[in-house]
Amino acid sequence: MRSEVRWKLCWENELELADHVELAEFFRKTYGPTGVFNAKPFSGSQSWAGARPELRAIGYDSSGVAAHMGLLRRFIKVDGVDLLVAELGLYGVRPNLEGLGISHSIHALSPTLQELQVPFAFGTVRPELRKHVERFGRHGPVTVLSGISVRSTLPHARVDLPPTRVEDPLVIVLPVGRSMSDWPTGAIIDRNGPEL
Repeated sequence: MRSEVRWKLCWENELELADHVELAEFFRKTYGPTGVFNAKPFSGSQSWAGARPELRAIGYDSSGVAAHMGLLRRFIKVDGVDLLVAELGLYGVRPNLEGLGISHSIHALSPTLQELQVPFAFGTVRPELRKHVERFGRHGPVTVLSGISVRSTLPHARVDLPPTRVEDPLVIVLPVGRSMSDWPTGAIIDRNGPEL
């Protein structure tokens, strides 16, 4: 039987070292089964992989961290059009709680998204998660876009790799302060920073 999950919203500067250590362990255990490389950024007490979130929705139960969603406000460019978004990412749920789902994380963040007065929430996921994301989209005003390339910078400048990478993920858009009809059409999104 699952214990009840309680959600806590934390600004990044409110987290203590112990919180980062607990979150890093959560991400190693959550992302590790998808590949050792995916867990590597969370060594020691580092609780982020690319861009560092400014706000986190953290779900806790009697066993500790149960789920996590990060948020970072930024400007992206959709085919050259500047657009303020709240990027959502760094999503994870403990494997024994499958079904807790992304919708619970978004629900925990919804009032804050309204307070931040951003026009859209935006995120990307691997194409392998299409069914999961589309299931979530049936229960809310979420649009899943495909066929869009997303250009991001690497989290660290390296001499052996180009400074940017281009991927073709699923793009998730959640209208917050504007309608989906205001989302610019385009074939490429420039994140202008590392992925959250």
